[in-house]
Order: sequence, then C-alpha cells, then structure tokens
Amino acid sequence: MTKKSARDDLPASYADATQQLETLIANLESGQLPLEELLGQYQRGAALLKYCRERLQAVEDQVRLLDDDGSVKPWPQTP
Repeated sequence: MTKKSARDDLPASYADATQQLETLIANLESGQLPLEELLGQYQRGAALLKYCRERLQAVEDQVRLLDDDGSVKPWPQTP
C-alpha cells in the first residue's frame, strides 16, 4: 500500500474544501471521535484551512492586479 502525498489529498475546489471543513467541524464538535481519529481529523482540517487561505490569497492578488491598471492579467495556478 502506498502512502498518499499531501498533493493527492487536495480538494477539487474551494467549495469542496469548505464543505469538507464543515463536515470535519461537525465531527469534531460531536465529541464522538476516538482520540486517534480526532487528531487525524484536526490535522486534515488544518490542511484544508491552509488550502482555503492560499486560494483566497490568490484571488486577492488577482484583484490587486486588476485595480492597479484595469487590465486582466493571468495569475499563476497553484500546484
């Protein structure tokens, strides 16, 4: 069995990431998870939060480019 890399676990979209976060939060708040699973869920939530912050930053950067001179410029895709 091969171990998944962090890249394999990236959500398909920002919307998918936020949906996964909502589900994780509900699971964490339920208080029904065993300790080992709780830690894994917390780590996954932290990774999803980082992904969302990076995507939002990319959009903010694009808006700044638009505001600077009024023309649309492509921004780099996140790997």
